[in-house]
Formats: sequence, C-alpha cells, structure tokens
Amino acid sequence: MLRSFGRILVLLAFLVLEVPAIPLTGLMLLLTFGLGMVFLFPWQVMMVRGLAELNRRLMRRWTDIEIEPPYLPEPPPPVPQADGMYRSDRTLYKTPRIPAWNNRWKWLLTDPGSWRDLLWLVLDVVVKPLLVPLFVVLPARGLRLYAQWSELLLGATTASRLAGQVSHLKRTRNLANDSKAAEMRRIERDLHDGTQARLVAIGMTLGAVEQLVDQDPKAAKALLAKARDASSETLTELRRVIRGIHPPVLAERGLADAVRALAMDSPMDVTVDIDLPHRPDAPVEAAVYFAVSELLSNAARHGNARKATVDVSANGPHLRISVTDDGMGGADPSKGTGLSGIERRLAAFDGVLALNSPPGGPTTVTMELPRVLPEHWAGDVHKMPRWKTVAVVMLWATAWCPTMPQGVVAGVFKVLGTEEKAWFLALHLPEFWQWPMILGMITVGLFMHVLAIRIPAAHNRERLLTGKPAAKVLC
Repeated sequence: MLRSFGRILVLLAFLVLEVPAIPLTGLMLLLTFGLGMVFLFPWQVMMVRGLAELNRRLMRRWTDIEIEPPYLPEPPPPVPQADGMYRSDRTLYKTPRIPAWNNRWKWLLTDPGSWRDLLWLVLDVVVKPLLVPLFVVLPARGLRLYAQWSELLLGATTASRLAGQVSHLKRTRNLANDSKAAEMRRIERDLHDGTQARLVAIGMTLGAVEQLVDQDPKAAKALLAKARDASSETLTELRRVIRGIHPPVLAERGLADAVRALAMDSPMDVTVDIDLPHRPDAPVEAAVYFAVSELLSNAARHGNARKATVDVSANGPHLRISVTDDGMGGADPSKGTGLSGIERRLAAFDGVLALNSPPGGPTTVTMELPRVLPEHWAGDVHKMPRWKTVAVVMLWATAWCPTMPQGVVAGVFKVLGTEEKAWFLALHLPEFWQWPMILGMITVGLFMHVLAIRIPAAHNRERLLTGKPAAKVLC
C-alpha cells in the first residue's frame, strides 16, 4: 500500500515537467510552422518523446503492462551515388549532412507516434487529476488503470510493428547479400589462385609434351606423368571448392551426418551430440554447417585446442547449437577470427550468437536460430492459451441459441402472429418488450460469433508480429 502511494506521488510529481512542457511545445510548433524555424521541430519531438519514454519505463517497472514504443524505424544514413553526390529529392549535395537532416525531419514529421505523444502530453495533465480519487481509495487499481490509459496512447500499433519488421528484414537482407558477396569473392579467389593456375600449368606442360613427343619421347612421358598428377590435384582442388559451396554430404545425408563428418576430419578429438528428429530446411542446414566448420577450424588453428564438443538440439521451434573447446581462449570477434562471418550467416535467420572465451579457456560459442524448425516440431507453441481455447469453444457451442431460436425464429413467429410461444423467451414478455428482446438476442448471438472468430485471429496476428532481436555477438 505504501509503495503504491509512493509511486502515485511520483506520478503526480511528474506533472511538474508536463505542465510547462505543453506551452513550450506549442511555442516551438508555432515558431516551426509559423515562422519557418524548422530546426526547432526535432528538438520539440525529442523532448516530448523523452517524457513519453519516461512514462513507459515507470509503467513497465510498476505494473505488468509492457508498453512498446510506437515509433517508425529511423531512416538509414544517406548513400552516395555513383558520382559521389548525395541526393535529397531533386537536389544534389556534396556531403550527407543536409540529406540526413531532411530524412530525419520527414521521419519525425510523418511518424504518427510523434503526434500521439503530443496528444498524450496534453490529455495526461487532465487524466491524472481526474484519477486522484481512485488513487486515494484504491491506489494499486488506479495505478493499473493509468497504465492502461498510457498504453492506449503510447503503445505500439500494428503499423509501427510491421514497419519495424520491414526495417529488420531489410537489414537482414543486406547482411545476407553481404555474406553472399563475400562467399562469391572467396570462391572466385580460390578458383583464380588454385584451380585456374593449375589448369594453366597443365596446358603449358601439354604444350611442352607436344614439342618433345618426336624428339625426346622419354622426356615427353615424364611431362605427361607430371600433367596427370597435376590434373589429379586440380580435381581435388575443385572438390574442395565444391564442398565450400555446398558439401554433398550435407545435401545427401543431412546436418547430423555432415557435422559428424566435420568431426572426423578435424585434427581435434571432437564429440558430437545431435538431437534432431527431423531435418531443418536446406538454408538453415547450410548456415549451421558452415558456422560449426568455422568454429572447429578456429579452435584448432588459433586456439590450439585438443578437444571440442558440438551440441545441436531443438528447443520447440528453435534450433540451438553449442561449440566448446579446451583451447587457450581469448577469442575476439574484432580480430578477424571468422565470427563476424558467422554472425552474418545467422542474421538471415534472426540468429543470435553468444561468445564466452576468457583468457586461458575454455571457449564456448552458443548460437540460437529462432523459429526455423518445421511446424510439427513446435508442439503447442502456436496454440492458444487454454482459457482462450475454452472461451472459443463455449462461444461456438452457445452462440447459436440467441442467434437462431431466441432471435431469428422468435422474430418469424412474431411476424406470422403465431400463438405458440414455446420456449422463446421474448414471446413470454409484454408486447412492448418483445421486439427489443428479439433484436437484442440476435445482436448478442452475432457478437458471440464475432468473438469466436476474432479471438483466434488476434492470437495468430500477435504471434506473427512477435519479433526477435538481430544477431549480435556477446563477449
């Protein structure tokens, strides 16, 4: 009780900031749109956003209501054109300063969250005094009611969530494209430095054989043997490049056997523990395979490890991979150990990479790819809570009664003037109340049908809009 009163006092003291912020906001908007002092608008928006974010944090801390910020994603920094100039609308600039300013100004102006914050600020100074009696009598209930009011104006909308997901998908797409480009450069380098050089050497050797075949057959035979050995090495090189693109064992036998093959080829003593009743999709398998391959290679080459453990398991619809080695530790993603490349691979699947590598070891890398496993793995992840399921079943089981017999059928009996009242409730009432009761029954029945449809639809929409953080390296 005392804690609730203390929180309410803090909430009311918050008016000291809100009340002067309203005229200041009005003045800044007047100067912005009346006198053209556009540089004031971002300051005004960020000031109101700061007050709104403080309110969200307090409600999040004091109640169980999570108020997500409703703002659209911030625009990316300007990208230069081929000629090095930066475009903003129809104007070109030598530096990105003005295009970045214009993008930020448009973002703040067109974001509905900016104006919802302003509406909350104006109404909040009225709502709080009106709730004072409830704060005094039932402080906890009043605080929760105020949190619901804050969520109404300051919470995220479907549009803001979708915009956030689109922005996140663009970032992951760019990361995936960067990873693909890096792989293509690696393959090109391998072919140029290895296979191509060997083929050129074979061609030169065969040219020499052509000149010596008549004059010195013995020397020609020796060169032919050399060309044969070179062709065998070239074939081995090509197979290595192919395995780097997509290993045949991965395509034919799946992730489990492909990781076990990696363990057999590793110079370390590698223990593999895989619990995957079914195969993931091919892109997921490839990302996990190359991530494990890179980690085992790092452990052997850079960590001087002698033993390693690979654990791949399913956690509902999520795929979890853990690689531990007994090397000297001290792994740092900024030193080019390949962790950044693994991070880019995982980012395409909203993957998270966590690194724990103290000096002296051991090194543990844990990766989790959310919602990448087939639907039948997920069990009841996508099912509604039990109370929602019971509510939907009860609605479908009972909605027919007020809609048809107590509503539509009773109305038909009323129109036809049938004297039989049977069990139709409305027909047993006085004449004045019969039609209101019939129409009310139909309305109640239709409302129950709408609820029975809306509850699962809302649950599915909430599930689809649930996001995950982008891949990151934790040290």
